[in-house]
Amino acid sequence: MASAVIQTPVKYFEDQFDDEVVQLVFRKHPIMMRKGLIVGMLAWLVGPVAVLILTYVKPDNPPSMTMFFASLVGSVLLGCLILIPFWISWYFSVYIVTDQRFIQITQKGLFTRSVVDIALTQIQMINYEIAGLQETLLGFGTIRIQTYVGELVIHEVHHPAKTAKKLQLILRDLGITANALQ
Repeated sequence: MASAVIQTPVKYFEDQFDDEVVQLVFRKHPIMMRKGLIVGMLAWLVGPVAVLILTYVKPDNPPSMTMFFASLVGSVLLGCLILIPFWISWYFSVYIVTDQRFIQITQKGLFTRSVVDIALTQIQMINYEIAGLQETLLGFGTIRIQTYVGELVIHEVHHPAKTAKKLQLILRDLGITANALQ
């Protein structure tokens, strides 16, 4: 006698409907963290530069190597603390395409999150743009999703041509026609 196995649908995100299937999940390019990365890396220099200045200010009593390494470790920790909010904004900002809707979850800082929820049947057109040397070399660009209520612009998308094509294929497989202009 065979027993029937009842599978419960896998929930990928909190607001997912019971009958909804996730088709695609993507994030922005990590380049969006560049400001935090630059400032964080500059913070790494704070301790060693301070020890260097103390070495020249007090040549008779220079700082010890222990102080140098302690300041270096402190600077690295400071740099990581500066980078964490940028990383959180990147990591927790996600775009989810299900068989019913397109969801944009945008994390802004540590405590602010916005969610845009668009039915796939409202999508009229999907375009992408790669403009400039930096975007071309690093492989990121902008995706524009035209809907009945307006335009959703997603900047700094990793491989926008591939992502736009995947979105088009999902819409086509679901029987939704969206005109793709590039």
